[in-house]
Amino acid sequence: MASVTSSRPYHIIIFGATGFTGQFVVEEVARCAAESPGGGSLKWAVAGRSRQRLEEVLKQAAGRLSMPELRTDIEIIVADVSIEESLAIMCQQGLVILNCVGPYRFYGEPVVKACIANGAHYIDICGEPQFLERMQLEYHTKALDRGVYVIGSCGFDSIPADLGILYTQRQFKGTLTAVESFLKISSGSEGMSGHDATWQSAVYGFADSGSLRQLRKKFGHKPLPVVGAKVKKRGFMFFSKEIGQYAIPFMGSDPSVVKRTQRFLHEEEQQSPVRLYQHKNPHSHNFVTITCMCNGLIFFSFAKFPSFFSFGLFTKSGPTMKQIEDTCFSLTFFGEGYSEGTDPTQGQPNAKICTQVIGAEPGYVATVSAMVQAAITLLNELHSLPRRGGVYTPGAAFHKTSLIDHLHNHSIKFSVRNYQ
Repeated sequence: MASVTSSRPYHIIIFGATGFTGQFVVEEVARCAAESPGGGSLKWAVAGRSRQRLEEVLKQAAGRLSMPELRTDIEIIVADVSIEESLAIMCQQGLVILNCVGPYRFYGEPVVKACIANGAHYIDICGEPQFLERMQLEYHTKALDRGVYVIGSCGFDSIPADLGILYTQRQFKGTLTAVESFLKISSGSEGMSGHDATWQSAVYGFADSGSLRQLRKKFGHKPLPVVGAKVKKRGFMFFSKEIGQYAIPFMGSDPSVVKRTQRFLHEEEQQSPVRLYQHKNPHSHNFVTITCMCNGLIFFSFAKFPSFFSFGLFTKSGPTMKQIEDTCFSLTFFGEGYSEGTDPTQGQPNAKICTQVIGAEPGYVATVSAMVQAAITLLNELHSLPRRGGVYTPGAAFHKTSLIDHLHNHSIKFSVRNYQ
């Protein structure tokens, strides 16, 4: 693991530790620190606007984890996203900043900027494509020059999808040309729920679709090469033979993230890109949620009244522990392509593959686990990351690391399934 110093004493600093998701990140980092060799080689701290609330979070974690030492041994750093100097002081003390303060559209850029200026690597759990792509456009060269890694979308958005595609490509014997994925979220008797902050990040992210199109023009990207035969387009709602039920588009950040990864691997590693990526969600509750989020006419009402406009799926109080414990997800990938020795420019695909990523509750268990394991992988395998810094997707940043293996031991598992 990268070494801390007297001037930079922490491996990880959790910024926004008092937020709903941030509190779960605190507990996960505490568990991982206890698991590390010697039980204390991972040095970490918490940061946020209120010292009192941070103390309360540590007290809560100490009780829930039966680790009373958290109340006295973990350093508290007071930092405010609106006060540049406080962010600089925070970033100067850590090797990796875990940014849990969203919506990132409003609060993310100052933290990215402070990390680059002060030499700290940055990881977030953003699911807002406009923010993620703008950070790449505006800060990639600066981060590269400073030797800093800025890695967004390291939660449920979008590690299962992004690394799931990479896993599928590696398991496929030949040239994989197209992948279609299906998300299923299962819950217990109390159903599922999300926190207001998660809802707002999603709503604001979708509201920026117009500016996202303009932003993408600024990259000046050439179209990725078309490999293999065309894939049949699906309607808004369709019956899938693969999963045996109806499915609809899942309008998250995954397609944006996956396409950026595929572009990176094509341009930097000369890998054949997966030409089409579709993410479908057959879960009825998410159908209601997505339909609501598409309606821009009442956009600001969505943000103000999450419980009403999400039909109770997102609330100010967030899910109960029972709801979290009883919820899990599966993300199934159906891929097609050309077997080894077959020319992808000739004829129809002749080989198929099915893989699956399964995990615990996506919003506050899988997300948290993915974020923390991404940080630990960065610390342990810095030499395996691309170039010497820059702004990357999870797949681009970690494609040569053992992150998938680490995730497999922490709530997110990858496997090959039978597919006829």
